[in-house]
Amino acid sequence: MVVLAKSVLSLNIEKILITLYSTLQIRIMPTQRLFTQLNADLDQMQAQGRRKGAENVICAVQPAQAGRGPRYLLEGCGDQLFIKMNSNNYLGLSLHPKVMAAEEAAVHAYGVGPGAVRFISGTYAPHAALEQRLAAFHGREACMLFSSAYATIVSTIVPLITPDTALISDELNHNCIINAMRLARPAEKHIYKHLNLAELETALQAASRACKRAVIVTDGIFSMRGVHAPLAAITELVHRYDSHFAENAILVVDDSHGVGAFGATGRGTEEFTQTHADILVGTLGKAFGVNGGYVTGSRMLTDYLRETAPMYIYSNPISPAEAAAALTSLDIVDSAEGVALLAHLRAVIHQFRAGLARLGHETLSGEHSVVPLMVRDNTRTLALVQFLRTHGILATGIRFPVVPKGDESIRFQIAADHTAEDIDMVLNILAE
Repeated sequence: MVVLAKSVLSLNIEKILITLYSTLQIRIMPTQRLFTQLNADLDQMQAQGRRKGAENVICAVQPAQAGRGPRYLLEGCGDQLFIKMNSNNYLGLSLHPKVMAAEEAAVHAYGVGPGAVRFISGTYAPHAALEQRLAAFHGREACMLFSSAYATIVSTIVPLITPDTALISDELNHNCIINAMRLARPAEKHIYKHLNLAELETALQAASRACKRAVIVTDGIFSMRGVHAPLAAITELVHRYDSHFAENAILVVDDSHGVGAFGATGRGTEEFTQTHADILVGTLGKAFGVNGGYVTGSRMLTDYLRETAPMYIYSNPISPAEAAAALTSLDIVDSAEGVALLAHLRAVIHQFRAGLARLGHETLSGEHSVVPLMVRDNTRTLALVQFLRTHGILATGIRFPVVPKGDESIRFQIAADHTAEDIDMVLNILAE
């Protein structure tokens, strides 16, 4: 009887497995044609040199010591140490003891996550304190946090666009701005050639004939090139045409690569160019070393966006601990220590740029941490990235279609936790 019971049980299990397998086949098989096409698309990217491929996995960090900056260990590379020349952590604050201590203390006070979107129950004291501090730092009435700078720019631009709005953008603006323009569906869309103010003026003239509102958007620092927008000239042009629009012409600046890392006191491209945009978007995930994004401007702006910005209303904010860490980073930047970090950053940027020129490498002029070494060929760019990696340097190749064909480059990013010794090491390897 026991043997019979086991046989019946086995038979039942077999029937269940066969039924489950058949069900899974029915559900899985129709996707195979899609997967075949997706695989062909990946193969095409690979053949064209456009596929990014496997990501580096950092498995350990060695703190700065003995005249050199931090070093990183990668999964699969044994005990080889790497210097990061491809990080947005421009002031090295992600490893600052005070910043890490602030985040740890806030985790114990508030937990590791917000638990809900802001308007339900996800707003904590560090969120409110950080918004007030950022507004004051940038000389604005109010500030509003988002989960990322990407979410910030999309959720700022889209709600400001109406069926009577013209949206005007530099052709080399970041992908987040490009996608925001696609989602916004303005009455008119104008793209002017990179930094070409004559074309910007032509766009303003054209938009003024039929549109009530004009939204002009530009990066403060163009992240692939390390050059800054001439905000003073752009602001003057926008103000000159403002009266042509019933609902104003407004300037939106995404200065994610500028805030914290550019200008004598880290207030970004606005400080460097002595201007003040109508709306400023920044990030906490680059020079401030943490995570998240923000928009700052008038109180009316943030009141409106809290009611209309989809990625604020329906998406969780950064954690309270991240907000506490960012608040500490901001305090460091806005102090004598921050001024010293920025001065050192400018010194090592100059050292690296001078070294590239001495070696005869082509680059673009600028004063930002992003220093492109122009290679102008996909295959050579890949080869140089691999050569650097072999010698313990992590640098990113920027290739088509991220940049136009012929603009392929190695994007070096200099940080305040790089030392003069680090810069010399990288230049010596490039000399090979």
